[in-house]
Amino acid sequence: MAETKEAARPRGFRSAELGWPELHRIPHPPRRVPLVGDVLGASVRSPLQDSMRFGRELGPIFRRRAFRNEIVFVWGADLAAELADESRFAKHVGLGVANLRPVAGDGLFTAYNHEPNWQLAHDVLAPGFSREAMEGYHPMMLDVAERLTDHWDREQAAGRAVDVPGDMTKLTLETISRTGFGHDFASFERSRPHPFVDAMVGTLTYAQRLNVVPVPLAPLLLRGATRRNAADMAYLNRTVDAVVASRRSGGGEGDLLDRMLETAHPGTGERLTPENIRRQVITFLIAGHETTSGALSFALHHLSRHPETAARARAEVERVWGGTDRPGYEQVARLRHVRRVLDESLRLWPTAPAFAREARHDTVLGGVHPMREGAWALVLTAMLHRDPQVWGADAEEFDPDRFDAKAVRARPAHTFKPFGTGARACIGRQFALHEATLVLGLLLRRYDLRPDPGYRLRVAERLTLMPEGLRLHLERRPPVAPGREATLAGAADRGPGPALGPGNPPQA
Repeated sequence: MAETKEAARPRGFRSAELGWPELHRIPHPPRRVPLVGDVLGASVRSPLQDSMRFGRELGPIFRRRAFRNEIVFVWGADLAAELADESRFAKHVGLGVANLRPVAGDGLFTAYNHEPNWQLAHDVLAPGFSREAMEGYHPMMLDVAERLTDHWDREQAAGRAVDVPGDMTKLTLETISRTGFGHDFASFERSRPHPFVDAMVGTLTYAQRLNVVPVPLAPLLLRGATRRNAADMAYLNRTVDAVVASRRSGGGEGDLLDRMLETAHPGTGERLTPENIRRQVITFLIAGHETTSGALSFALHHLSRHPETAARARAEVERVWGGTDRPGYEQVARLRHVRRVLDESLRLWPTAPAFAREARHDTVLGGVHPMREGAWALVLTAMLHRDPQVWGADAEEFDPDRFDAKAVRARPAHTFKPFGTGARACIGRQFALHEATLVLGLLLRRYDLRPDPGYRLRVAERLTLMPEGLRLHLERRPPVAPGREATLAGAADRGPGPALGPGNPPQA
């Protein structure tokens, strides 16, 4: 009976008036126009930043309407903490996430809660992100990072600034493809992005555009974009099919793809179907590199603009790593201040900038706003991370010391959510945090980062966030003396390390 009820529930977009009986209690922008809603002054290219602007004006819960579709947004810490309660709320697959289902289907990120392949894939793949597995990935992460530094050395020697978002995308694509699927895209040997990246960006951008175009008008307004999206999805499918076929014919690597192909569920004996394996691989290749590349890019931007923070983080790297060329797995976990830099960058610009939650049953949010079962709200993570009641009057400022151990313990739960929340939080978050901390440590030790004085941060939106047009000038630093011994001095600085992020305890 429960399965029938769940299956009958509307999927994808569900306008707010269907689920919020007292919607009038929630403020909306003042210049609402009949029929079209709150579209005056709105930007098709930056809907998230538009919503952040309205959030500052309207408060911790507000709504926006575009034509016939209305969305409730939440960013206040108290309300977001309620929405994180797994007994009352669950992940809602809607908006741009649902728009990715034609290519990602019931993959881990895009599956509806009732679809059985989500739990099956999660249980099969969770051991692939254990501590033992992470230690196995570490040498491959180092190999890819060395390809990045070789490329940056050549750019620096030629007097050229580096394309930070482009190069971080190459790095993270190679890292997830090699560690997870034994595949090399040869990104650093290309003068242009790999076609997989172009296709991936195309599908994300198309999914974003579908959010702001009225459904009846989409076939007309997006005719050309729809054709390009179909071609992009076909290319992603062909690429992944070739990777899987190569593995089936060539033997195992002991990685995530092997788990998908060979591992049965420990309790039921079920295996992933070939179609679901394709969807999971696409999910990991896209989600496993797109958000991490953005996080690294924002962190490098802030480090270039705050030389005192960069110097402090660099001193920690040199103290903990000493003169070793290839730091070990445990040495990365000791980079407490570097990790704080990463966390603070994710606070200001979480590269997955929002997540949706739906009511498991009829409830009342904040003691004021009734919600019917299935009603949903979009949590604006980028605004939750700026709530002055939690982060202070200087919440818009970059300050990694917000993440020292004492400050983390003093903050309420559910106020830092760069990887989502609950059972459906990002399965690969520890992988991403270890990779990003390692790379920042390597780059800080090797280079001084010089910003372009005329650059002002612009944020590109394609479901995920990325600094637009960010280029940095590099100066090579003298190497740390090779005979120098690394110390454990950094371990005395007891901030949260990569293995356990604040607000993100380990979850199977």
